[in-house]
Amino acid sequence: MKEIDGLRLLMITELFLPTKGGTAVSFDDDFRRLGSKEVHIITADVPGAADFDHDHPNSIHRLVLKRRPWIKPESLFIYTKLFLKSFWMTLTRRIVAVFAGRALPEGFIALAVARLTGRPVLIYAHGEELTGWGRGKKFQAMCYVLRRADWILSNSDYTRDILVSLIGVKPQRIALVYPTVDEERFRPGLPSSDLRSTIGLSEEKQLILSVGRLQRRKGFDNVIRALPDLRQQGMDVEYALIGIGDDLDHLRSLAQELGVLDRVHFLGHVSYEDLPRWYNACDVFAMPNRDIDGDTEGFGLVFLEVAASGKPGIAGTAGGTGSAVVDGETGLRVDGEKVEEIAQALTRLLCNPAEAAEMGRKARLRVIDNFTHVRRVDQLRKLALKKG
Repeated sequence: MKEIDGLRLLMITELFLPTKGGTAVSFDDDFRRLGSKEVHIITADVPGAADFDHDHPNSIHRLVLKRRPWIKPESLFIYTKLFLKSFWMTLTRRIVAVFAGRALPEGFIALAVARLTGRPVLIYAHGEELTGWGRGKKFQAMCYVLRRADWILSNSDYTRDILVSLIGVKPQRIALVYPTVDEERFRPGLPSSDLRSTIGLSEEKQLILSVGRLQRRKGFDNVIRALPDLRQQGMDVEYALIGIGDDLDHLRSLAQELGVLDRVHFLGHVSYEDLPRWYNACDVFAMPNRDIDGDTEGFGLVFLEVAASGKPGIAGTAGGTGSAVVDGETGLRVDGEKVEEIAQALTRLLCNPAEAAEMGRKARLRVIDNFTHVRRVDQLRKLALKKG
């Protein structure tokens, strides 16, 4: 892992490992690669943090960040703690640039600290957080922050377009910084037959896989709704979901109601070592995401993981997944609201293994050409040293 010597950076983020999720993983990877102990991460104290931080190459500073319902605004203590710690760190550690994991609350603090200390501020934009605030005071505060940052780090073309059209950010201050994936960790050819056997899959059975937080916008419910159609066509297929979330009970009830509960496997969390092997174990990956009241998928890091593993992915047409899945080339994009479209896409890939394999091959090549860590980290370093 290449390290940039002497680059003193501050990252302010509520989301950081060991908190689960693609965003936390991406932040961790960025700053590991950007430097060592001179890179400081201010983040939330969460269960398992002490063990995780012990051997971490960066300097991680944990704060108890809890909203208090008896005070208005509820996040006042969070803002105060983050500001005091960040301001002190920037002054005493000779920080050269301040990063923020998103506009609110971290970006607001980063902007204040950066302007008081004369440092550039760089704010990550993921997509879904831009459209979920309505048009009230929080939305206005988010716009204020994003319009004044030196650089907005957009994860997709979709997010960039939202920043310009909805938020009013000047295009010249937006840098397209695509997510990346470890192409050595996620690769084809990893042994997976033992994983298939744990859920009772024979060699003849086909497996659909989903990975992500169990929430409605991911479209996992509509994959379950598509299973009876596949069964009626005589396809011997099962479905495995990796992840936890609020929708678990709903998904279980739905599978039972449709008579496919015996075909759906809720795996919860899987180990770091097993996740790449599960991608190898599947025949097709599906996350037909959709927009629900402005809550949408900004990119979809899981699509890069499955692509690096040499498998095709099925994504929704909502949000920014078009930057992750090229329709008809590395996978298929469908209307995540339409179960029939999802069923047709699954049928096409499951019944045409040669086409699916070719899409998987192209998907991995696209990852290697466009979504490597080296390119992303070099881009972040240059932006940190350059005023917008």
